[in-house]
Amino acid sequence: MSRIGKLPIAIPSGVSVNVSADNVVTVKGPKGELVQAVDSLITVTVEDGVCHVTRPNNEKESRAKHGLYRALIANMVHGVSEGYTKVLELVGVGYRVELLKPQVLNFSLGYTHPIYLELPKEIKIETKSERNQNPLVILESADKQLIGQVCAKIRSFRKPEPYKGKGIRFQGEVIRRKAGKTASK
Repeated sequence: MSRIGKLPIAIPSGVSVNVSADNVVTVKGPKGELVQAVDSLITVTVEDGVCHVTRPNNEKESRAKHGLYRALIANMVHGVSEGYTKVLELVGVGYRVELLKPQVLNFSLGYTHPIYLELPKEIKIETKSERNQNPLVILESADKQLIGQVCAKIRSFRKPEPYKGKGIRFQGEVIRRKAGKTASK
């Protein structure tokens, strides 16, 4: 039995989980609504404020999907009740970010051109630029997959490099630094 898959999912108050006949799980809460289609091998049941994910047999495919769908549903329940927040930090001289329209970010990352990024409407954005501090991009969403994908896209504009530590990183992330050529003497 999957260690993750067999764990029950506690549903907090204010959150409702519905499973339709065609195995589509809908989770509604104060932060929004999320929908996930579940494979026909996996059975999802909701009883007394607890959601259970079960599998019919011990074949490799059903074992793999058992823990996956349990984790996806647990992330949906957590997302609509509390939400997810990611903070990205721009480290480098002259690196800036500003919010142009409600969902458009303008990055200045040392290239010859600015980078514009339009974000989905499900994500709330905030930027902070204080004197003598690195600029911050704060992203909030109920969808963990979507916010992770957007963070990966923003980070791909300037990945943190190991020599000077410049680039876009998550707040609190530690970058392993390397010694430069001069350190070999």
